[in-house]
Amino acid sequence: MTTEQVFLSLVRSYYGAMTFSFIHAADLHLGSPLVGIAARDPELAARLATASREAFTALVTQAIAHRVSFLIVAGDIYDGEWKDTSIGLFFNRQVSRLVRAGILVYTLRGNHDAVSVVTQSVRLPEGVFEFPSKSADTVLLDDLKVAIHGRSFSNRAVPENFVTSYPAARAGWFNIGVLHTSCNGRPGHDPYAPCSLEDLVTKGYQYWALGHIHEYEQLHAAPHVLFPGNLQGRGIHECGAKGALLVHVKDDEVTVERLILDRARWFDVTVDVEGLTDPNEVHDLLSSLIRPIVAEAEADSQARLLLVRIHLRGCTALHSALRSAKDQLRDDIEATLQHCGQDIWLEQLKLETTEPVQVDAAANSSLDAFDLSSTLETIALSEALQKETKELIAELVRKLPAGSSEETAFGNLDIQNLIAEARELLLSRSGATQGGRL
Repeated sequence: MTTEQVFLSLVRSYYGAMTFSFIHAADLHLGSPLVGIAARDPELAARLATASREAFTALVTQAIAHRVSFLIVAGDIYDGEWKDTSIGLFFNRQVSRLVRAGILVYTLRGNHDAVSVVTQSVRLPEGVFEFPSKSADTVLLDDLKVAIHGRSFSNRAVPENFVTSYPAARAGWFNIGVLHTSCNGRPGHDPYAPCSLEDLVTKGYQYWALGHIHEYEQLHAAPHVLFPGNLQGRGIHECGAKGALLVHVKDDEVTVERLILDRARWFDVTVDVEGLTDPNEVHDLLSSLIRPIVAEAEADSQARLLLVRIHLRGCTALHSALRSAKDQLRDDIEATLQHCGQDIWLEQLKLETTEPVQVDAAANSSLDAFDLSSTLETIALSEALQKETKELIAELVRKLPAGSSEETAFGNLDIQNLIAEARELLLSRSGATQGGRL
């Protein structure tokens, strides 16, 4: 036992053991659009639009049920500036439930809802505290001997290390640092308020409640340094279960439990159809992959939407048949998904199969034979074609009615897949053999 631990033990023996619990959440992104669905199924999009609010409502309900002492939200409550005050009034309604139940709320602003980004506000109840942005501040909970330290973002981009400006740990108290940060960097996330894990660990706090990274991750234990992930996945780039953390503290012992709260969940599934020759085999294989996913998602008996992106991948004799009847294939896959679960939907179908190459000895012996397939393959890989394709799409987008977007008009376009489909169409219309020779 270190000298510091002996000292803390003596102090807490004098004051009495601390026993309390709190919830650590982050990245609610209230008001965030859920992309990739609206153009194809407006009714489903309407259901998804309420998912983030439903997840936060569930969080508040769980906080009350577990009788936690307080809730921490480590930034990005909102996705950006409000279109109107309805999103602020929704948040106010929910935190008012907490305050009426005797639960305090501590928040700070992140890059999406920085002081300069979200300028509108509504009057929040007493019992909700937002950390300032000019400097780090500390809130003391005397009855629990808890010190909560935090600092908000004033602007979207914060290049400096905030940790160095946080107050020193308060001796004999349980210190919690609240910070919106990329820490030492994470793929797909901008490097805001960067710091090292060592910066956090050596600060002397017992718990770091981090935000900004949308995946659950424990960076360190004793002291505990955690990202809870976001409360609700917003698209196929945010797959898997989402929620918050229920933290129990008894004296020096900290235990952490994940609360899964999402009301819509995304999955990215690859089906390897290598060597398959019967379409029924594709659906049987798909079912075998989807059923365990559905079982896990429904294990908590919580109703939620399940959205799946399917990749059909591999070299198969079914290649041409799958591509020539893509609309029917999409409907059949959607039907197969419905066999596996009550509320499961096809987010997108990605055909990434290839055709077996058949060598035509007679054609190969002729210098006059023209290998169209190989020629088109070479063209498809050229940077010039990809650049020209992007320019054509951009030109089409410019001609769309005001207020429209590429996402709304075309969905989530994949340039490589678009070129591959054009190649297949040319081959089928040319009368080329499977080997691609005329």
